[in-house]
Amino acid sequence: MNHQSLSAFIWSVADLLRGDYRQSEYGRVILPFTVLRRLDCVLAPTKPAVVEAAGKNLPDPMLTRASGTTFFNRSPLDLVKLIGDQDNIATNLLSYIQGFSPEVRDIFEQFEFAAQIDRLAKNGLLYQVTERFAGIDLHPDRVDNNQMGLVFEELIRKFAEISNETAGEHFTPREVIRLMVNLIFVEDDDVLSKPSVVRSIYDPTAGTGGMLSIAGEYLHEHNPKAQLTMSGQELNPESYAICKADMLIKGQDIARIVQGNTLSDDGHPAQTFDYMLSNPPFGVEWKKVQKEVQDEHQRLGHAGRFGPGLPRVSDGSLLFLMHLLSKMRPHAEGGCRFGIVLNGSPLFTGGAGSGESEIRRYVLENDLVEAIIALPTDMFYNTGIATYVWVLSNKKPAARSGKVQLIDASSFWQKMRKSLGSKRKQMSDDQIAEVTQLFGAFVEAELATVLDASGKEIARHVVRAGETLPTAPEGGKVRIAPLSRIFDNKSFGYRTITVERPLRDEAGKIVLGQRGKAKGKPQADSALRDTENVPLSEDVAAYFEREVKPHAPDAWIDHDKTKIGYEIPFNRHFYVFEPPRPLAEIDSDLAEVTARIQGMLKELAA
Repeated sequence: MNHQSLSAFIWSVADLLRGDYRQSEYGRVILPFTVLRRLDCVLAPTKPAVVEAAGKNLPDPMLTRASGTTFFNRSPLDLVKLIGDQDNIATNLLSYIQGFSPEVRDIFEQFEFAAQIDRLAKNGLLYQVTERFAGIDLHPDRVDNNQMGLVFEELIRKFAEISNETAGEHFTPREVIRLMVNLIFVEDDDVLSKPSVVRSIYDPTAGTGGMLSIAGEYLHEHNPKAQLTMSGQELNPESYAICKADMLIKGQDIARIVQGNTLSDDGHPAQTFDYMLSNPPFGVEWKKVQKEVQDEHQRLGHAGRFGPGLPRVSDGSLLFLMHLLSKMRPHAEGGCRFGIVLNGSPLFTGGAGSGESEIRRYVLENDLVEAIIALPTDMFYNTGIATYVWVLSNKKPAARSGKVQLIDASSFWQKMRKSLGSKRKQMSDDQIAEVTQLFGAFVEAELATVLDASGKEIARHVVRAGETLPTAPEGGKVRIAPLSRIFDNKSFGYRTITVERPLRDEAGKIVLGQRGKAKGKPQADSALRDTENVPLSEDVAAYFEREVKPHAPDAWIDHDKTKIGYEIPFNRHFYVFEPPRPLAEIDSDLAEVTARIQGMLKELAA
């Protein structure tokens, strides 16, 4: 059973709830019951051994060992047995849940499941819902962890849509995660292939755990003996509960999955990691945690998480980037690489001296940015805006030292057969592999689009530096666009200089200062004050003489006001000018259209 069929079957439970529950409340029943049935099926093979051990009053560690996994249920009941006693279904179900080990009981407390059991029982629905779930087999042999993760995501998406909530706050499209996982692991393939290698990964916005799960699958495929220790934090109680259940089934230490607001209450203080992934909410203000964040920034500075600066309150995504910087394993201990999804705003918002600019300055001057990859629009469930994957590392290979690679993968997509919310596009496995190879090879490249004589696209080729461009067909042409470009870190920096003009009196004479340091010097006219951005790679004096003096011979620079800023104008570096068609061709088309219109008018007149 694929995940679409399974989620459709589970969704059919909504038919039982209709009338007694509002649509926006369906998830309160369906999600915890799905988790319960999954755990129920996982424990089924070892159920008799655990019940026998529990009957002997053996301690919890012995029950865990008997279960063959990291959790247990001491109750002799399961969902199938529960539906054998319809009159006592509520009492028995609560007793069954109490039989789980403490970490599992916490999952159902996050769902506030006891309240739903009581409500279902009062409405006469509890037996029917339990019977429906008891009829499906969710054992990992039938539904693997990847499929189960997709089921949860599909259900959450549906509940979010009917509730007018934001599904994208809870999970990230799987192909985006696969790309990010490829990017953070590709340069370490040799190390990760060693027997019994142990690495750690962290997601501060874990959602339902999709990023952690796919990272684990990637490493297991490449090295079944490798071990990946997963840690995360999630704010939403339901997403946290699902993530915790998923990690539990995978045998992870679920004490590493923490609930709470990552920005105001770091659940993993003083811990560092080998790899990290994150898809923080886009354009969400951080006013609720402003006091805590500003206090840490002012009190701890660079000893805390937010030393480089604070972005504007309307968008907190760069706070998550700085949080991840603080979690990087030091270079001396092996270093760290992480990927984070951001919208376009962190690339350029904020002038020199602003919080955003200072954060960009910190990561670029400390040579932490390896690459930024532009994704196609309409890739996420809750937004169609442009998004970018940033890859940062404190263990750059020698070839990448002092460099940043920009890859424009915005054209690497295929249309989905059916839209899911705002998500209309997806990246194929081949497209993910192509972007991964460009990053891994650290090369510049162009995208050559071959057009036939009618202008229709017939082929695409990725042409790396030094390779030969494809030949245009007869009457056709080859359109070239940059795909991968490599820049020095310094290329994104600039100085904002303040250009002053003299204040003049009514007679037009320059007003001079009368006291102190300003005595005898021209006074600046604030109304004529202007600023210029000078690239760091250019000499300020030379720029001033060339660009300013010819237009304002009396101008000067107030060097005390000079600020250094950084921005990454991604689109500017990939813009391709397309000249308009020749006028003769346009005139010919207009004449043809005009003639056609005149002919139609004559027919109407007749």
